[in-house]
Amino acid sequence: MMLRAMVLGAVLLASASAAQEVPEIRFDAADALKPPADMHLGEIAGVAVGKAGQIYVYQRGDTVGPAYAAAAAQLLEFNADGRYVREIGRHLYAWSYAHGVRVDPGGNIWVADKGSNMVVKFTPEGRVAMVFGRKPEASDENARPLEHPKPPLPAVDGQFREVTDMAWDSQGNTYISDGYINSRVAKVAPDGRWLGSWGSPGSAPGEFNTLHSIAVDARDQVYVADRGNRRIQVFDANGKLLRIMQINVPSPADAPVAIGNRPVVPAAGPDAALVKTMMPGAPWALCITPPGRDGQQTLFVADAWPGRIYKMTLDGKVLGWLGGSGKQLKQFGWIHAMACPTENELYVAELLNWRLQKLTLRP
Repeated sequence: MMLRAMVLGAVLLASASAAQEVPEIRFDAADALKPPADMHLGEIAGVAVGKAGQIYVYQRGDTVGPAYAAAAAQLLEFNADGRYVREIGRHLYAWSYAHGVRVDPGGNIWVADKGSNMVVKFTPEGRVAMVFGRKPEASDENARPLEHPKPPLPAVDGQFREVTDMAWDSQGNTYISDGYINSRVAKVAPDGRWLGSWGSPGSAPGEFNTLHSIAVDARDQVYVADRGNRRIQVFDANGKLLRIMQINVPSPADAPVAIGNRPVVPAAGPDAALVKTMMPGAPWALCITPPGRDGQQTLFVADAWPGRIYKMTLDGKVLGWLGGSGKQLKQFGWIHAMACPTENELYVAELLNWRLQKLTLRP
């Protein structure tokens, strides 16, 4: 079954094109982790929190290999106090370039490895339970990083090209953002059967330019961080497009940049999507809280510049923002992933600052 987004007619934008005036949210921050003295973390690409408060970190430290094309992936577990517990999957065949980690409702730990193009499911005990995709063969004389032809080669069922993240619906189906090249959402049954996919490269409704993060709410609506198009697209469980959300919150023109030059969107051209990735409101990371006592959920979204986190309703209203680019606590250097066990508690994984911050919001 091929699942496709239905994009006939006009698509409802959940946020107006005009800038939204929203309040700044006060918050406290602390280093979330207390690793052993001989453990040094690299870029923290993924973070997830288990039901008992355990913290799973998927990071690009402990690198092995040459300066270029080194294996940069390690999955670590810390307890709720941030103290190191164990490494999961040491020297795993799929480890190549860390991208995302999530914990499913059953407590299983899932990782998306962008370098090996694989998704791996671990049991809570840390044993491999399922693998999806396939790592390029080392014996292939053409073994090298994936190329990015435009348009890309046709996608293949059961395989990924630079996969990024995963999420689950109430029926236990897994949604995988496949990701940088294939530009689609894949759907997999609880027993591992490939159910189909939807999406293709582009900027029209239902198309994608770098699916960087994915989340599912309690109503089984699928939220996709369409980063290169600077928007969040929301679908039902079968790939029907429901709405498109954009974040348009004013920020100072001279706001600090975490690294590189301040982005300016070109009128057109091949680099437009790349620059949009760095613009305010371009979604790098998504996180949806569990339902509260009233059944409501909150969506958190992070961008690279000005380096903020936005608190939103599920229909796209921005309730407030916090943070900005920098190297000190309460500042961020490219937030790559977030975990939000409650509405006022966030774990924020940073690439440039090589750390995990725990934030406590004081709305």
